[in-house]
Formats: sequence, structure tokens, C-alpha cells
Amino acid sequence: SNFVVSGISTTASDNVAEYLVIGGGGGGGKFGTASGAVQGAGGGGAGGWRHFSSLDCTSPAKGPAGITLTATTFPITVGAGGAQSPTNSAAGSDGGNSIFSTITSAGGGGGGSMQNSPGGNGNNGGSGGGGGGRQGPAGQSAGGSGNTPPVSPSQGSDGGNGSARTAAPASNSGG
Repeated sequence: SNFVVSGISTTASDNVAEYLVIGGGGGGGKFGTASGAVQGAGGGGAGGWRHFSSLDCTSPAKGPAGITLTATTFPITVGAGGAQSPTNSAAGSDGGNSIFSTITSAGGGGGGSMQNSPGGNGNNGGSGGGGGGRQGPAGQSAGGSGNTPPVSPSQGSDGGNGSARTAAPASNSGG
């Protein structure tokens, strides 16, 4: 899609646009069973959040400046949400990036599934996907890193870690 700008002011400071760009959310992992015990799956991470407003905003922190518009066409990409993993041996799909002018918000990381290697970890993204829960000696699975790729101010948070349990059921974690 495109955002078409026309009829703008000749004073550049009058042409500063406020923006909100959010990446697509990551898909969740898939739970399953192993040795008769239910194994958990991690939730997909939220898409990265980047914005600028002339208002006094709190967290998440606003960007340092708006975008100065000129009489032109600005391409816009809206990131799609990721799909849930079709199997319990792969993480969910990452969300798509959203883009407006020079601002890119990364898609969220896919959530870990119980048997994806290594150990059901969530994927990195705007916000990281949650780690899948596992029972037994496989151990705790890690959430994916947020703010990937890194921007300032941060566009997202790390995903939660899955928990390792010695008995059923294994726990899930959020993205």
C-alpha cells in the first residue's frame, strides 16, 4: 500500500508526521505429548512497537523525531501475523515486519514448541517468542530476545522462559 502526500505547507516544521508502526505478532508453538505426558508450547512474541507523538508519552518510549513529509508517495508495509507451528518439532512462524518510510518495526518471534531444537526455544523478534515447556531432563527452554534487530528506544521485550518440570504437565510461557 502507499500513503500519498499532497498539498503540504511550505514550512517544513508544519510537515512533521506522528507515526505508530507495529510489526506482526509471532505465531505460537505447538504443544504435544512425549512418553504420555503433555509438553507445553510458548506464545508468539508481539510485533515491535515504534512511535512518535508530540504528546508527552510514557513507556514504550517514543522515537526521537517525527518524519518530515514531502509531496511524494510513501510505501507502507503492514506485517502479517505468524502462523502457529504445524508440528511440535518447530517453533511458530515469526511475524512480518511493518514499515513506514524509514521506520521498521520487526515482527514478533515465533513461540517455541516442545521438541524443536534446541530445547523448544522461542525465536528472536520485535518481542521474543516464549520458550516451550518441557518435562524431564531436557531442561528449561529460553524465550527469544526482543528488540531484534536492536533500535533505540527499544521496540520490544524478551519472551518468557519455558519451565522444566519433573512431572507432567510441563508449563507454557508467554511471548
